Amino acid sequence: MKSTADQIEAYLFKRIEDSENGMIDLQRNELAQLFSCVPSQINYVIATRFTLERGYVIESKRGGGGYIRIRRVTDEAHSELDPIMRAIGSQISQREAEGIVWRMESDGILTAREAKMMRAVLSRDVIHMPLPARDELRARLFVAMLVAVLTHDGEEME
Repeated sequence: MKSTADQIEAYLFKRIEDSENGMIDLQRNELAQLFSCVPSQINYVIATRFTLERGYVIESKRGGGGYIRIRRVTDEAHSELDPIMRAIGSQISQREAEGIVWRMESDGILTAREAKMMRAVLSRDVIHMPLPARDELRARLFVAMLVAVLTHDGEEME
């Protein structure tokens, strides 16, 4: 018999497959009730089985009308993101990040405006903290911005 985590995963995969746009919105508490488990188990399944490496992007909106959105990344966006994410790793210096941004802008992957915003956010003047925490935070911010830019599907979050 499958574990609860396996059952949740299978249910979510099926819902994504059945969706017209490869995306589902869900309420964590409702899903926890459906599977008679704690909401943290839903978080665990989503965090470990719906990763970018597996081709999924997770977005969330907190609050009363909050939800979790799971979106399958297109093969095209995933193929662009994969080598960039490997280059970024778990930490990256400002100089290295600026080099990647420059290359992506030169290749037409980023617009001039997107590149300018990324440079501003990734600056050591903005991430004013000691090393290595600064380079670790820069890597997380950089990946989050790239996912947002490269997987944009035309829908805005509410």
